[in-house]
Amino acid sequence: MKTDVVIIGAGPAGIFTALEMLRKGSKKKIVIVEKGKAVEDRRCPKSLVGKCVNCKPYCHITTGFSGAGAFSDGKLSLSAEVGGDLPQLIGEELAQETIHYADKIYLEFGADEHIEGINVTEEVKEIRKRAIYAGLKLVDCPIRHMGTEKAQSIYLSIEKYLQENGVEILFDYECTTLIIDGGECKGASVTKADGSKSIDIFADNTVVATGRRGADWLEKICAKYGVEHVPSTVDIGVRVEVRNEVMETVNKVLYESKLIGYPKPFKNKVRTFCQNPGGFVSQENYDNNLAVVNGHSYKDLKTENTNVSILCSHNFSYPFNQPIAYAQKIGELTNMLGAGHILVQRFGDILDGKRTWDKELSRSNIRPTLKDAVAGDITAAMPYRTMMNIINFMHAVDQVVPGFAASETLLYSPELKFYSNRVKMDADFNTNVKGLHCLGDSSGWTRGLMMASVMGVLMGRKLV
Repeated sequence: MKTDVVIIGAGPAGIFTALEMLRKGSKKKIVIVEKGKAVEDRRCPKSLVGKCVNCKPYCHITTGFSGAGAFSDGKLSLSAEVGGDLPQLIGEELAQETIHYADKIYLEFGADEHIEGINVTEEVKEIRKRAIYAGLKLVDCPIRHMGTEKAQSIYLSIEKYLQENGVEILFDYECTTLIIDGGECKGASVTKADGSKSIDIFADNTVVATGRRGADWLEKICAKYGVEHVPSTVDIGVRVEVRNEVMETVNKVLYESKLIGYPKPFKNKVRTFCQNPGGFVSQENYDNNLAVVNGHSYKDLKTENTNVSILCSHNFSYPFNQPIAYAQKIGELTNMLGAGHILVQRFGDILDGKRTWDKELSRSNIRPTLKDAVAGDITAAMPYRTMMNIINFMHAVDQVVPGFAASETLLYSPELKFYSNRVKMDADFNTNVKGLHCLGDSSGWTRGLMMASVMGVLMGRKLV
């Protein structure tokens, strides 16, 4: 197959690359390769059977058109301070300007016009003051919340728009390798999920946008073909769940509290991420049956709990250069302790040095929203450095949100965020391999829906 542009991965970065090319009037032929399914064919059976059945060959929550974004809570962060390090590459002014541009596109396709967290009230000032006292930084970030179910509808509209305007999307095809010869990328080799068909796609420009789901694959590709990159951060942490009453003020005035700290004694960066008022704790499955925890928030369906991720950033130095493999090992060990399930433990039990039992969960004010999580001891798998950072950070957050570090607060593990080793690129997203561009979370430069969308917009303009 011959095309002008081949895009590997139909997450936000890949989608917005094709979308912007169309909006700028490009007549170039575009092919998108996605190893998952179309939005309308993505269905997680857990809502019917009550537990994760480990779908094969891929998890429908993490794989398919729109990537993991379609089945997440669908939050668009509207500040260049949030979402990775792309502003360092392109400049903060351009990043913020493109956020507003991409946001308008989401609105055109049906996103809610309401923006959370834009009112600087006395309540916000009080939260910030308590954060300062606790040694934390409160990051202001307006949020446009699409919601899990609405996000799927919005991305379905985008999917149909791309197809109706000539973009060819190959669903159920996985990119096995890139076609690189003489320091130039000439396309990609892809294979049908069932192994029945393989295609070599030759293109003038190859855009890799495989998201966190494809970070491990891209890391191996970079090593194999000499694509210049440097070790990046890997985030290891937990998903915390409390009653809505505990988070009531923050949920009301900020919707999402983005707090950053550097707790003693190790002073690693620790942050809150992906807060879901009235949300659900969820499970996602990666390759090799790795089960990780995440959180969802629907627009209409609500629970009595709020969940939020606490992530500890790990940066490694010479000679170690396998941060993704390191995090995977921690996840595998945690899964082993939970017999393949997510582990949940009460914060008080962690402090008391004991595991949590099912009967203890049944007596608490907080009822787990992840019903098939297994009560146990997450500290048996979590590295000491990471666990101490999380514990000390939670005590600091408790000064901002009293009750956050209560004995019955639930911690789910493992929550892992894989980012590819950061690919070295110029401001036009050119790598040292001619014709190869890397975008989104797989590039190591972005984290989240909006900033990945921004990178796609800018890539689309360059390709036009």
